Amino acid sequence: MSTVTTPQLDRDALLAWYRRNRERSASLFAFVDDSAYTERPIPLRHPFVFYDGHLPAFSYLTLNERALGEAPLDRTLETLFERGIDPDSLQAAAAHERTTWPSRTEVEAFGRACDERVERAIATATLVDPQRPRLVRAQALYTALEHEQMHHETLMYIVHRLDYERKGRIVQRHHDHAVAPAQMRAISAGIATLGADRDEMAFGWDNEFGRHEVAVPAFEIQHRPVTNGDWLAFVEAGGPPAPFWIARDGDFALRGVFEELPLPLSWPVYVSHRDAAAYAAWKGMRLPTEAEYHRAAYGTPYGHERPQPWGDEAPAPVHGNFDFERFDPEPIDAHPAGASAWDVHDLVGNGWEFTASLFAPFPGFEPMASYPQYSADFFDGRHYVLKGASPVTGRELVRRSFRNWFYADYPYMYAKFRLVA
Repeated sequence: MSTVTTPQLDRDALLAWYRRNRERSASLFAFVDDSAYTERPIPLRHPFVFYDGHLPAFSYLTLNERALGEAPLDRTLETLFERGIDPDSLQAAAAHERTTWPSRTEVEAFGRACDERVERAIATATLVDPQRPRLVRAQALYTALEHEQMHHETLMYIVHRLDYERKGRIVQRHHDHAVAPAQMRAISAGIATLGADRDEMAFGWDNEFGRHEVAVPAFEIQHRPVTNGDWLAFVEAGGPPAPFWIARDGDFALRGVFEELPLPLSWPVYVSHRDAAAYAAWKGMRLPTEAEYHRAAYGTPYGHERPQPWGDEAPAPVHGNFDFERFDPEPIDAHPAGASAWDVHDLVGNGWEFTASLFAPFPGFEPMASYPQYSADFFDGRHYVLKGASPVTGRELVRRSFRNWFYADYPYMYAKFRLVA
C-alpha cells in the first residue's frame, strides 16, 4: 500500500482546481433567474443567495482567516454566510428565515474579493505545516476545494426544484429502453474494509478515517438498482408516488432538472430512505448495510478488494454517470464497464445508494481541525449512510471511503437503492 505523509503540492494544479470549482459555481448560479435569487425552492435549505455567498466565504474563512491568520474581509458577510442548515422539520427551518439579504451584485463582489485572496494564498502561502493542525497535509485547502464540490451537488437539488420558467436550461439527450428484471447476485462471506488510514491519501474527511475490517456473512443483492418501472408496480399496489414524479392525466411524468419527461421506466427511482425501506419490506427484503455495500462494490470472489468496483482505473465516464456528464439519470444498464467483480452494476454514479446503516464515527474518530463540526454534528442516530455518487458528484469525491448522509425522510437528494436478501 502506498503512503502519503506530506503531500507534494502542485500549486498550479490546485489553483486550477479552485478556479474550476468557482467557474462551475458561477455556471450553476447562472441558471437562477434574478427573481428567484432570494427564494427557497427547498424550504429546508437557505435561499440561493446564501449559497452564492457561502462558497467563497467558507473558502476564505477556512484557508485564509483560520488557517493562515489573515484579517477578515467583511466580518458581517462572513458571519452571514458562514454555515448552512440541516433542520429536521419545516418548523425548525422557519427559525432560519430572513426578510432581507444582500443584493446579488453585492454578493458577487464579495465572492470576487474572497477569490482574489484565496488564489493568492494557493499561489504563495505556506499551505503545509505539520505544527499547525489546520495545515497538516494542506487540510484547510483541500477542505475548501472539496466543500465547494459537495455544494455543487446540493445546489443542484435546489435548482431542480425551481420552476422551469425561472431558470435556464441545458438541452440533454435522454434514453429509455426495456431493462432486464433485477436478478440476485450471491456474495460469499468475507471481509469488507471500511474507512481509510490517514497516510493512504492526501486528504479525507474526518468520518472517512478509522480503517477497519468487518466480517460480512454471505448474502444476496440485486444486480441493479430499483427503477421507476419497479416503483410503478409498488404504486399500483398502494405505495406512494416517488418525490420526483408528477401526476399527469392518470399517468406519471418525471420532473427532470430542466424539463418534464415521460416517466423513464429504465432510470433508477429517486426516493427517501424511509420510502426505500417501505419498498424493501413490501418485497420481503431489506436495504444493504454499509459493510454489505462495500463487500458487493469493492470485494471480489478471490479475497482481495478493489479501489473502485471496476478495478484500479481512475473514475471515468465509461464507468458511470457522475462528474456532471449529465444532470439527469440514465438507464441503469448504461455502464457495464462499471460493474463490480460480482457482476453488480451501477453501484457508483446515477444516484447515491442508500444503506441501512446509521451515520456514525469509525474507530478512533477525531474531528478534523479545519472543520470540526463537519461530521460530529450529525452523529445523532437519525442520518443514514449513502455510498457511491450521483450524476452531479464531482470526480474527486468518487472514492471508496467517501460517505454521504441524510435524514430518513429527506426526499430531495439524488438517491437510489437496491435490495438484499
